[in-house]
Amino acid sequence: MSHAHHTLPAEHASAPPVPRRWSMLALLCLAQFMLILDVTVVNVALPDMAADLHLGREALTWVVTAYTLCFGGLMLLGGRLADALGAHRTVLAGLAVFTAASLVTGLAGGASVLLAGRVFQGIGAALLSPSALSIVTTSFHGAERNKALGVWAALGGTGSAAGVLLGGALTDGPGWQWVFYVNVPVGLVALATLPALLPRRAPQPARLDPTGAVLVTAGTGSLIYGLVKAGDAGWGSATAILPLLGALFLYGAFAAVERASRAPLMDLRMFTRRPVAAGAFLMLVATALLIGFFFLGSVYLQHLRGYSALKTGLVFLPVAVATGIGAHLGSRLVGRIGSRVTAVAALVVASGGMVPLAWLPSDGSVYARLLPGLVVASFGVGAVFVTATTTALALVAPEEAGLASGVVNTFHEVGGSIGVAVLSTVAASGIEQGVAGGFRDAFALSAAVAALSALVCLVLVPHGKPQATGGPHVH
Repeated sequence: MSHAHHTLPAEHASAPPVPRRWSMLALLCLAQFMLILDVTVVNVALPDMAADLHLGREALTWVVTAYTLCFGGLMLLGGRLADALGAHRTVLAGLAVFTAASLVTGLAGGASVLLAGRVFQGIGAALLSPSALSIVTTSFHGAERNKALGVWAALGGTGSAAGVLLGGALTDGPGWQWVFYVNVPVGLVALATLPALLPRRAPQPARLDPTGAVLVTAGTGSLIYGLVKAGDAGWGSATAILPLLGALFLYGAFAAVERASRAPLMDLRMFTRRPVAAGAFLMLVATALLIGFFFLGSVYLQHLRGYSALKTGLVFLPVAVATGIGAHLGSRLVGRIGSRVTAVAALVVASGGMVPLAWLPSDGSVYARLLPGLVVASFGVGAVFVTATTTALALVAPEEAGLASGVVNTFHEVGGSIGVAVLSTVAASGIEQGVAGGFRDAFALSAAVAALSALVCLVLVPHGKPQATGGPHVH
């Protein structure tokens, strides 16, 4: 199948449509749904895992972050592999790795196998997600493409919603192992049916940059390690400071490698473009807050309030729905009032929702004290997500959209890792001793971060309305 290159500005108008593309979209979305599900599905299962496998707070934090770390850190390499090997091959390889890793994680009898499984789930996700998105983007054209990408984007909110509910139901029912086992039949069905549906495009000659991918992943891993250690040893301890310094060094090395490389993994010059820098920043903050809420709320409800996993999942359902509604409203507002106003307003709402949680009690009604704040905050965060993507993608030149999208998606996963690590550390006393104080501090920090981010957005986020992009923008 011939694929016109970027010589024609309207290249996608001339490419023939892919047959059975909606069936393919449904399956790719199902696969992507599993990947998103696996960020939040474990949160509700954590206390049961901890009890079964004797995991402390550090190991629990890594159960969440090991996955998002590898997913985020290797995603750009996954996208590059999709070009080099062909997106259809990379999708199937990623799906196979993810499905096998899910089985291993479910069978884990101790922390080391569990975390190894999570790492390989992340590697599979990093191969699958960018190559699947690239297939969706090239298989649909015009209005159909917007519809297909809309469906893809909507998975984010619904995935985290379904994650907490499914996580609760499975943990309380057949056991926490099933939050991983459930991926296996889905993965096998997708592996059996996708090869017939995926368009086969010739691989593009692409230079890979494994060094860059390893450095950025190691840097973020070192950062998370330092942040998690600070919760036990204190911020001034060598066990916290050395890994944090190591992270700075590794990030510096990553920047140097990228600058010297003829085909860098992440073109750091992308960050000199305001829309991309703004989108990456918004994505980092939004995911750090949202995944952090799920982590904190889940541990608070189960450790401190004695909730079952299923009841915890049900408490989080309105939170996840609010995120989806916020995202829907945000996408409307960005087109009407522009990115900057939407981002600032959304972050102010998120911060406002968090403020009452800084006085969270150890008793009293969860529905009166915890839930309203989380619902309001996640409604705001939902709108931030959409603003992040639309700002980064709609305000850059079309030929840079792929690069920009890779940057924003990387910050999506890495943001989740950093958010959970920081909030787990701030709430350490609450998680380990079951007192509300640690949770109060973590929610207070979340409120402050959202408020400060709103101020940053006044300066950073471009003023434009993203839909008005005709051709390449010159800033």
